[in-house]
Amino acid sequence: MTVESTAARKPRRSSKRVSAAKKPQSSEPQLVQLLTPEGERVEHPEYESYVSDLSAESLRGLYRDMVLTRRFDAEATALQRQGELGLWASLLGQEAAQIGSGRALRDDDYVFPTYREHGVAWCRGVDPTNLLGMFRGVNHGGWDPTVNNFHLYTIVIGSQTLHATGYAMGVAKDGADSAVIAYFGDGASSQGDVAESFTFSAVYNAPVVFFCQNNQWAISEPTEKQTRVPLYQRAQGFGFPGVRVDGNDVLACLAVTRWALERARRGEGPTLVEAFTYRMGAHTTSDDPTKYRHDDERAAWEAKDPILRLRTYLENEILDKGEVEGFFASLEEESDQLAKRVREAVRAMPDPDDMAMFDHVYADGHALVDEERAQFAAYQASFAEEGK
Repeated sequence: MTVESTAARKPRRSSKRVSAAKKPQSSEPQLVQLLTPEGERVEHPEYESYVSDLSAESLRGLYRDMVLTRRFDAEATALQRQGELGLWASLLGQEAAQIGSGRALRDDDYVFPTYREHGVAWCRGVDPTNLLGMFRGVNHGGWDPTVNNFHLYTIVIGSQTLHATGYAMGVAKDGADSAVIAYFGDGASSQGDVAESFTFSAVYNAPVVFFCQNNQWAISEPTEKQTRVPLYQRAQGFGFPGVRVDGNDVLACLAVTRWALERARRGEGPTLVEAFTYRMGAHTTSDDPTKYRHDDERAAWEAKDPILRLRTYLENEILDKGEVEGFFASLEEESDQLAKRVREAVRAMPDPDDMAMFDHVYADGHALVDEERAQFAAYQASFAEEGK
């Protein structure tokens, strides 16, 4: 199994960079971009300095992060199809948005994710196998949020933005210079919780970054049915800045998120970052996107693949000819090892106690819960009787 597309491209080594201000106008939305879909490095007058420290090793690291995250995601999808997971929410196509923003964070920053931030979890050092327990039904989240400053996955749409805002207000009152980041999607941006978060964070000048991954589809609902203006412009009405970034450009996502986090740490309040990207797969494994979108739409976005564009840049501008083959081959082997570890870990997870879900509903017990427990026990016992 390959970790990403290996479409042949002719090397074109050149140190030239195109100024973003001189790029020809197109029908594409105006956004911050540092790496074009063709793998060409461009400069941006405002955000260039935020990635000026990146070495060749750092760039290889960003590529490795995206490739391994995609392989883990593909393996989890396959495990669900094989009946090992009850559900899976894929991040396919959103690797640059997650890895770029995730690598912009400091250790003391705090993250409030949704249920799709597998790449951010990777950046925070959360073991990928821990993400799968909830989707297998064996726990409510297999990690301690205080160890990596990465909160448990949030299934309720948009509620984590309120949690992030409250936490950020607390950080400010404590006098800390750390920042908070909240992830959500374009669909969640229509939730009242998100609007309330914007209001409170602006009024209290909370050090929080709202990172919206606009992947164009809220399950089957397109973005144009949710808003009349680009999502990042909503921030203006609440009194803080918003910026739209190319969500398939890992360098731009890194730069813009660094800028927003530094604003927060300096006490300048919240920022809304809209990462303009695309959900290449289904909303979850229970969804069928062929029912509501066309194949040519996905094909157009495949040409903007975040991993392929960074690979092209590495091959043409960063890696020496002698190290190209070895680097990609080694990464392929590492991805195979990761996939094997994930499969083994999932299949080794113990089944939870069927009756445990009744134990902690009420501290002192409840007659209705006792009745439901007895009914469920009888239901479970009926299968054993049928098997005799």
